[in-house]
Amino acid sequence: MSLTVYAPASMGNVSVGFDLLGAALAPIDGSLLGDRVSVDHQESGVELSVSGKWADKLPSDPKQNIVYQCAEFFLKAQGIKSGVSLVLEKNLPVGSGLGSSASSVVAAFAAMNECFGLPCEPQALLELMGEFEGKISGAVHYDNVAPCYLGGMQLMLEQHGRISESIPAFDDWYWVVAYSGVSLSTARMRQLMPQQYDKRTCIDFGRNLATFVHACYKQDAQLALSVLKDVLAEPYRAPAIPGFEVARAGLNELGMDVTGISGSGPTLFSVTRDKQLAEQAAVWLAEHYVCEADGFVHVCQLDQQGTRRV
Repeated sequence: MSLTVYAPASMGNVSVGFDLLGAALAPIDGSLLGDRVSVDHQESGVELSVSGKWADKLPSDPKQNIVYQCAEFFLKAQGIKSGVSLVLEKNLPVGSGLGSSASSVVAAFAAMNECFGLPCEPQALLELMGEFEGKISGAVHYDNVAPCYLGGMQLMLEQHGRISESIPAFDDWYWVVAYSGVSLSTARMRQLMPQQYDKRTCIDFGRNLATFVHACYKQDAQLALSVLKDVLAEPYRAPAIPGFEVARAGLNELGMDVTGISGSGPTLFSVTRDKQLAEQAAVWLAEHYVCEADGFVHVCQLDQQGTRRV
């Protein structure tokens, strides 16, 4: 019997936590923003078909698709002799900054694990997800796969067998996310960053992230917003994202609390505690930031469920 797994979009970095912080997204209109993978048993081998709005952006050869590779690896690692038939519904644009590759990988591994009776425990599965997503993004980092899989806001630990830990979020925050329609390579955007940073920048990064996590636990929204800034990546990436700096200035004029880059862009996020203002910002972004027909804007809160069967 076929089963389908949904894996939500995610924001890597969340500005303040480069490679160390990530959050899963849920549009407040109830729609699902993320990829789905359906899996069914078959006698042998792996078969993959692809559907969805962005299916034509993926390799035409199924064997070059990361979902196919995830399934093939899983079967071999678990010593499973039978095969699977898979369908990937590609609902996230490639190179968008919304964890597109992470969503596909997480949905694939979660679906395979469900299909064969949950042989892998969550942390082991999460480690596999990070390894495979890294083949596409150019480096192994968990700030997309962890929130996509586990939901909420996740802090990357990678200590003592624990890859990430959920931290409290703010239930009254609205995250307006806007994808301009331009595709940017994660690997290329990482290359824009310097190989070394001065001591002051490192201290500022550590202070801001520590303060943000502290503020989350204390539920001090003003303190959290005051340090929700990116001193490592945004100064180098912002000029390479068409329209970002103009949009940030416009959103600030509207009264949004803070604006940053989702992952490596071009998707941006902007935060407010006012739902009406969030909806106004969404309209503004649709008019002033979205520049291609495939672009979109969503008013979101955090997806606390993470990956699940649908």
